[in-house]
Amino acid sequence: MSRTVYTVDGARRLRRQLKAAGVSLQDLKAAHKEIAERVVTEAQRRAPVRTGKLRNSLKPGGYAASAVVRAPGRTVPYANPIHWGWPSRHIRPNEFVLDAAESQWGEINNMYLSAIEGILDQIDAGGSRS
Repeated sequence: MSRTVYTVDGARRLRRQLKAAGVSLQDLKAAHKEIAERVVTEAQRRAPVRTGKLRNSLKPGGYAASAVVRAPGRTVPYANPIHWGWPSRHIRPNEFVLDAAESQWGEINNMYLSAIEGILDQIDAGGSRS
């Protein structure tokens, strides 16, 4: 299964430092879920529609280290070929999820930074931040 991953420069180091400061990575879970929900909403607008099953199958996931958009394979096994294409079957890619994320990159970046600032404020309140 193909997947696109956006990485945040220094994210691994940030997670290590947050852990050392006593901040749970679970604190980012809500922000990641909100980001994934935002992308799903836009991806649903951009999804190709025949029956609506693909559009309606998109699900957001927020985890400690990532935001994820999924289209469950059992429900819509054609999701990957529609999104990424399948040249041997003459299916051209329609990267509607990727396009949705890219179209909102500025807002997503601001949401992520806001979540990090909130965590840093928690550290400040505990006197752990230098």
